[in-house]
Amino acid sequence: MPSLLNIPTSILGQSWQWRGGAADARDPDFAPDDLVTQLLLARGVPRDDLERHRNPTIRNFMPDPSIFRDMDSAAERLAGAVEAGEVVTVYGDYDVDGATSAALLIRLLRDLGLAAGYYIPDRLLEGYGPSGDALVRLGDAGNKLIVTVDCGAMAYDALAEAKAAGIEVIVVDHHKCGVELPQAFALVNPNRLDESDEGASHGHLAAVGVAFLLGAAIIRTLRGRGYFADRAEPNLMALLDIVALGTVADVAQLRGLNRAFVAQGLKVMAGRRNIGLNALAAAARLNRAPVCSDLGFALGPRINAGGRVGKSDLGVRLLTTEDPDEAQMIAQELDQLNEERRAIEGNVQEEAEALLSGQHNRAVAVVAGQGWHPGVIGIVAGRLKEKAGKPAIVIALDEQGIGKGSGRSISGVDLGAAIISAREAGLLQAGGGHAMAAGLTVAADKVEALTEWLDERLAGDVARASAEKALLVDAVLTPRGLQPAFVEAMEGAGPYGTGWPG
Repeated sequence: MPSLLNIPTSILGQSWQWRGGAADARDPDFAPDDLVTQLLLARGVPRDDLERHRNPTIRNFMPDPSIFRDMDSAAERLAGAVEAGEVVTVYGDYDVDGATSAALLIRLLRDLGLAAGYYIPDRLLEGYGPSGDALVRLGDAGNKLIVTVDCGAMAYDALAEAKAAGIEVIVVDHHKCGVELPQAFALVNPNRLDESDEGASHGHLAAVGVAFLLGAAIIRTLRGRGYFADRAEPNLMALLDIVALGTVADVAQLRGLNRAFVAQGLKVMAGRRNIGLNALAAAARLNRAPVCSDLGFALGPRINAGGRVGKSDLGVRLLTTEDPDEAQMIAQELDQLNEERRAIEGNVQEEAEALLSGQHNRAVAVVAGQGWHPGVIGIVAGRLKEKAGKPAIVIALDEQGIGKGSGRSISGVDLGAAIISAREAGLLQAGGGHAMAAGLTVAADKVEALTEWLDERLAGDVARASAEKALLVDAVLTPRGLQPAFVEAMEGAGPYGTGWPG
């Protein structure tokens, strides 16, 4: 890839490179493209697929939900639950992706005539993912069907307990799976190792995106059964604001279907139809139409604050309420919790950076501290990753010598797969995730062994990723080029985010 204006590197040593390749204006067949085309081509869009990417609509990117394993089984089972009026609970994770996934299915089932409940585990008391105790308690309360969202792909023991108790569990997830799958009635996850090539091509979806596809499959199934002969079909597209929020906040790659989710979801969000999101925007002092960055830096962190340092179910309650007064109360509470989270985060980050400064140069930055709040370690890991330029894991150790860790990775280094392998090697009590983020549980006396193991396993990947890091440039602009048309063209190639850099 050619350097920029014959300048090989920046002051920080990163190479300056044309993102779009080596087009030569001296070529007799050269024809300059408009800026949007340049930006799309530079991001890997084939020339014959430009029009679809200029206006990323759901229709143009939506796959047939049936391409995913277990999708039809899950849709049939939930359609039957709707028809029979069964007691159903959606069991979600405590982060934004979990809250939005749960809210989407709850709102859809409500529109279909089924009042589904929700269960969000407490981060500190219960930890990540479904527990057998919680599933059995829900079963005792009358739930013979439970849907887990953004969790469950590795919940072997919990789902085995549920099955033994006669409870059917549908897992809707996007985290990496092992070779062996848990005992679920259905497991819908594009990152199953036995997924078809077409289904696996959507492995970059957040859980809320998978939930949206399940929602489409449920509606299609009920339509085939004649359920809408005397009632209106729910408007699934009206829930795209929730899908956009979960997708961006979970740092999912904004390519393919995800771009359509976010582009169209921002339009829905601008209409302020969701009472909870409207109240949250007001609490965040957003008085204009939201943009992509607002989802990741204003709205997402506030919903996350409930699961991190407050009440884990606040996000789902906010996104599903139809009461403006309740929405305002929850939004204000989340805003306050977000301020508390920032203060706690600052203290942990200061201590973590001090520990990191005294470490040898390892491929993965791993720091552990006694008494750190588990609710902020993911954020701190992300900041350490940015500062160190390599994957980072932050571990909060409790008084019993058990550490809860959260990791963030860099492009080109699959941290989730490494954590799963570390668990299989006996270094972890629990662990999983996806390429860019992972969670784990580790004994304090194995933290050093884990650090050495990750260093050995990922050193090559980190070195290659670091060597390939460059400042990629789409175009050179003179001061006279700063015109409204230029800004409009830039916006026309968005939305921008992870996997679709601005």
